[in-house]
Amino acid sequence: GESLPVEKNVGDKVVGATINKTGSFEFEVTHVGSETVLAQIIRVVEEAQGSKAPIQGFADRISAWFVPAVIALAILTFVVWYFFLGASLTFALMAFTAVIVIACPCALGLATPTSLMVGTGKGAEHGILIKGGEPLEAACHIDAVIFDKTGTLTKGKPEVTDVLSFNSLDEEEVVSIAASLEKLSEHPLAEAIYNYAQEESITLEEVAGFKAIPGHGVEGMINQTQYYIGNRKLITSDLGLSIEKVNRKLMKLEEQGKTAMILATKEAIVGAIAVADTVKKTSLNAVNQLKKLGIDVYMITGDNERTARAIATQVGITNVLAEVLPEDKANEVKKLQDAGKKVAMVGDGINDAPALAQANVGIAMGSGTDVAMEAGGIIIMKDNLNDVVTAFQLARETMSKIKQNMFFALFYNVIGIPIAARVFMSFGLVLKPELAGLAMAMSSISVVGNSLLLRFFRPGKRNYLSIIAPLIMIIVFTIGFIQFAKFSSSMENQEMNVPVISLEAQNKVNNLIVANESKINFAETEPKLFLKITSLESAIKIKEGKSSLADNEMIIGYTEAMMMIKEKLISKPGDKLNNFFGLPEVTVVGILEPTGTTLDNYHLVNGNTYNRLNTTASIKTALAGKELKMFYILNGNNTPKQFKDQVPSELSEIVLGNKKFLPIYIGSAEAKMMMEEKLFNKIGDTIKNLFGDDVMIAGILPETKTVLDQMHFGGGEFKK
Repeated sequence: GESLPVEKNVGDKVVGATINKTGSFEFEVTHVGSETVLAQIIRVVEEAQGSKAPIQGFADRISAWFVPAVIALAILTFVVWYFFLGASLTFALMAFTAVIVIACPCALGLATPTSLMVGTGKGAEHGILIKGGEPLEAACHIDAVIFDKTGTLTKGKPEVTDVLSFNSLDEEEVVSIAASLEKLSEHPLAEAIYNYAQEESITLEEVAGFKAIPGHGVEGMINQTQYYIGNRKLITSDLGLSIEKVNRKLMKLEEQGKTAMILATKEAIVGAIAVADTVKKTSLNAVNQLKKLGIDVYMITGDNERTARAIATQVGITNVLAEVLPEDKANEVKKLQDAGKKVAMVGDGINDAPALAQANVGIAMGSGTDVAMEAGGIIIMKDNLNDVVTAFQLARETMSKIKQNMFFALFYNVIGIPIAARVFMSFGLVLKPELAGLAMAMSSISVVGNSLLLRFFRPGKRNYLSIIAPLIMIIVFTIGFIQFAKFSSSMENQEMNVPVISLEAQNKVNNLIVANESKINFAETEPKLFLKITSLESAIKIKEGKSSLADNEMIIGYTEAMMMIKEKLISKPGDKLNNFFGLPEVTVVGILEPTGTTLDNYHLVNGNTYNRLNTTASIKTALAGKELKMFYILNGNNTPKQFKDQVPSELSEIVLGNKKFLPIYIGSAEAKMMMEEKLFNKIGDTIKNLFGDDVMIAGILPETKTVLDQMHFGGGEFKK
């Protein structure tokens, strides 16, 4: 895999599967089979490949909990609606089904493969073969790239770079004589000089008495003059010539990583030709682009430090790993990995294969060996290092698309599941199962469409459409979901026990209750609420019957009406009730639509009827923001039976220092809410200016699963 042959002498080790360039020799076998260097390279590759843990896709990490979580949410939805909120079986099952349908992980399943398909296809269009999702995801996280020098950063083929003339010969004559001699040599450097003469159309001379001088150079006679071309040893040792006058120029060439071939006669040095493995035209730009991506760039080579630094300087690399043996390249990769780097290795030779396999992602140049391409996770088909940059850019954009798709899938579920579970019914948002399925399809379409935006990827250019489109899709997606829910809400079966009103209507309901007087009485331990009204708000709809009230007539809230129908007290509007809380006879003239508010538990009557009702206590109401607060006014003998053991018959002011506080008892649901809002933490805490009064929390009452759980209980001293 190196550009120049390695000199071998008697006693040196030679490696099986390497090529002897000239002559013949005898060798002794010291290792065979699995012990050869080639077998060791293959074994290192296999071990590195086997030790690399498979990269888990983001979707796989989510799927471990997604499905069981959705099933649990669906069951919880059913349990809460049916057992805790008193919804009908049909309604609870519809909510359960909607959650299951809308949480179908189709979008989640499409998020990764669609992006990978488009991304790898786009890579193939640019001559970049990506072997699946693992190397692509790994390439996205790379922060260090190691380039092999020979054949990767350089062309891997020596070329003439400089021609020097030191005597009466001109440069063309120097090339002509040198190429005429080297034409008969089999050395790679000789081949480079001969090819240069051919490219420059320089005429060659006839050579007589050609002779190769092993390890030094060649000689031959041209036009009656004996010429020699070779290294320093040939000139100084064999010919005995001084190179002092030209040494400065020769050293300058060598410092640039070039090999100087000196041309001389028996009497004097007449010229020199510098040969080097030149860097590829794309190397410098590729290195600079990688640095702009925030990636550290390294060069690794078996060359000496001076030559390696010279090549590295040409391509803008400052991190040089020189004099590294082929079998140690993988160790250098591992050292960087141990330092916390995510490493990519770029190479083309068989001796690069272990390092390619050890790296987080191996990038093999398509002009390289089969073993290197087998070890690489990404293959660059064209001999263009800019494609390495393109591979990283494409990997990052593809992984960005996968993450965006995951966001779409999760965002869709975060919005869709609560709507399907009918959490936002008070806002008029209900999603039926059939429309939940349609919304699910919309999410899948958005994921596929987002992935297809990768087709607009262009190397080195920002894909603005790919950046802007997801933001637009989020907005459209959210609006579409809400419209689906509103449309579904309008289709909701009115037979179900489903409170569905808008937030605006809910505010009007609360304002209606606060603006009018309320009382409470009990049927055994079941609280019954009464509201004195003169007219209904337009936002409050009548489900059955009429909305106007005369004396001895009553409109009933939805929940209370359903309970009375279930207990066969009434069957429809127009039915009469006898001996109803002090009224000899009262007619039910209407049943309200469900509102999801306290109004569903009320009996609505006009002023005359209200004044003749026998009631236990007055209920005072107030608004805290948009929330309705209810106060049960105790007078010493009207404590609800459920709380006889908790609330004393008389409530007296409590004095702390020079401060006076009114004792107050809180229903269980209201107490929980107040503690969540940090209004108090425990019994005995005080609250200043609670609707005009300073109060002390005297107790938290046991749960009754009635409207009492939402009330405050205090004496008649409350200013409200």
